[in-house]
Amino acid sequence: MKKLDGKVAIVTGGGQGIGRAAAIALAGQGCRVIIGNRDQEKGQQVVDEISRLGGSATYRRTDVTRAEDVSALTDLALDKFSRLDIAFNNAGIMHEALPTDRLDDGAFQRVMNVNVRGVWLGMKYQIPAMLSSGGGSIVNTASVLGLTAVPNNAAYVASKHAVLGLTKVAALEYGAKGVRVNAVSPALTNTNMAKEGLLNGETEAERTQARERAMAAHPIGRLAESEDIASAVMWLASEDSSFVLGQSLTVDGGWSAQ
Repeated sequence: MKKLDGKVAIVTGGGQGIGRAAAIALAGQGCRVIIGNRDQEKGQQVVDEISRLGGSATYRRTDVTRAEDVSALTDLALDKFSRLDIAFNNAGIMHEALPTDRLDDGAFQRVMNVNVRGVWLGMKYQIPAMLSSGGGSIVNTASVLGLTAVPNNAAYVASKHAVLGLTKVAALEYGAKGVRVNAVSPALTNTNMAKEGLLNGETEAERTQARERAMAAHPIGRLAESEDIASAVMWLASEDSSFVLGQSLTVDGGWSAQ
């Protein structure tokens, strides 16, 4: 029997990168997955891929900064399956690398709105659904930059520190009631967001240099792949981690050990 047979899972930001890998992994272990993603084409592509692999998935267009979207995503799980067991609050964005005094107010607000408010809204609606289902597991995407910092990324670093704070508070509030809340904290992962952000440059030489610097920051000698992070999410979502509460599972190739 598959480890998560019959469970119902929500994945936000499930159309690409870590979210996509987690959605596929959860479905592969028997979860009925509901994918929330702003980009309809990408979200539906993941649903189609899961279906081809023999899994169960549903897509709903979701902007995690809109309470009505996040509420509707949770309602879809309850309306369709009458329960919610797992939620992976993964949707997130980065901003242009700039010193703190040059960071635009609008960029700061956008990052905080998606990365922090989006996680809070997810938990706001997911927790009652899980309580009515007999419990569950929530995993929030933080970052190694929620534990450390780098220059020129003030909003992103602040947002991921905040995600860890939200995770700990919710864990203390609901752990004894059967809802476990934890976070996964990746280092730089080989995704489109990373390529457009920290791995970006105006020329091929600049992009190569950015990638070399990034790889040098990881003692393991490579960047993470989305599947590396999805494996950690799977563990936190499952009963294998039943005594883990309010923690950040750091999956960073040794970055924070330096």
